[in-house]
Amino acid sequence: MALLCLIAVLGGPYLTDIATEAMIYTVMAVGISIFMANSGIVSFGHVTFALVGAYASAWQTCCAGMRGVFMPGLPQFLLDSKTPVLLAALVASLLASVVALVSGAAIMRLTGAAASIALLSLLFIVKTIYENWDSVTAGQSSLVGLPLYVDMWTAFGFASAAIVIAQVYNASSFGLLLRATREDEAAARASGVNIWRQRLIAFVISAFVTGAGGVLYGHYLGTLAVNVFWLDMTFVTLAMVVVGGMRSLTGAVVGAFAVTGLRQTLLALERGVDLGGVSISLPSGAQEIALAVILLLILTFRPQGLVGDNEMTWFGGARDSS
Repeated sequence: MALLCLIAVLGGPYLTDIATEAMIYTVMAVGISIFMANSGIVSFGHVTFALVGAYASAWQTCCAGMRGVFMPGLPQFLLDSKTPVLLAALVASLLASVVALVSGAAIMRLTGAAASIALLSLLFIVKTIYENWDSVTAGQSSLVGLPLYVDMWTAFGFASAAIVIAQVYNASSFGLLLRATREDEAAARASGVNIWRQRLIAFVISAFVTGAGGVLYGHYLGTLAVNVFWLDMTFVTLAMVVVGGMRSLTGAVVGAFAVTGLRQTLLALERGVDLGGVSISLPSGAQEIALAVILLLILTFRPQGLVGDNEMTWFGGARDSS
């Protein structure tokens, strides 16, 4: 909080934008972490829920008076909707949870690599539907006119709420049971744990939080395009969780800030900066290459991530997430 106040007073628009983006990605990374950290299943499909959340919010709030032009296939009640933005965010996040509930009922019966591939397939399916559903999503065209209500403090509020949700889940009996399946699936099943049920609960909660991250993303930029919610965003959000620590909520937060800061620094260098009269610029794509190299180094030399298994309780003290 003190750091944000300092950025707001002294940082200027550039640092404020970086902090805002970092907290938007924090919401997404925390959402992914709720499922990944507790289940041990690597998810390549959580960007699906950011996509669903972003567009569901746009259906309720976007381009007043022109909604029927951009998205004529929407139901009449959505065409006439004047939903307050925060209520729209809640409804959009709930829709992401419903998608997770329906798809997860089948996917959560899988385990390991099979589950990861199925989650990636879910992203392919939903993206393809949204790209070709022209009358409802504007298809491959950009959707403009979303209310720009997301600033640093709004993003901070959403990030704080996401952390609280994750912390409450992690501390609950549901989180404990799911972590038991992560450590020894056979022993957990023999002890009477319903693995499918525990995974599905975490999956639905994580989709809600990730969907909220998608809402923030759309209302921060003021425009949406389906192809934004694709492999690039999947790689970046997964990198945040891996860099920070795959088994740690704290790691997701640290990773979101670390990766966002690195990306923005490298993007600035790609555009070119002057340091002491010397112009420095990196070739286009340098930030993607650098992020991939850093990810490989961390996976090789510190696979537990920057934070490891250490976990702040966020209400004081620290614990080991295992």
